[in-house]
Amino acid sequence: MKEREGQEEIFSQILRAGRRTYFFDVRSTKAGDYYLTITESKKFTHDDGSFHYQKHKIYLYKEDFVEFHEQLKQATDFIIGEKGLEVISERHQKDFKKEDEESENLNENAPMATADFTEVNFDDI
Repeated sequence: MKEREGQEEIFSQILRAGRRTYFFDVRSTKAGDYYLTITESKKFTHDDGSFHYQKHKIYLYKEDFVEFHEQLKQATDFIIGEKGLEVISERHQKDFKKEDEESENLNENAPMATADFTEVNFDDI
């Protein structure tokens, strides 16, 4: 078990995602109960090549686990349902155009193309 910031670390997982790293750390309270800290660490590089990390931390206690999990699931299910799993961003797609740029390029009299969608129930996956 590691000591960090005076708190005993019981269990730890790391998720590296580009310039961001997420840390999921189970820690122990003074009374011996457990809680979770979720830390986002993002690397920023300066023009001179030096860098620094910006960190944000969430403390999540057991009494909030069920509701937090439900709210997180609802929010992520909504995003996937609305936008799918494909990443849509200027950083990830070289041919990315912002919506206002696309609307300027559309001919107002041209019919809008529609896509065929299949309803997916993510609970079945």
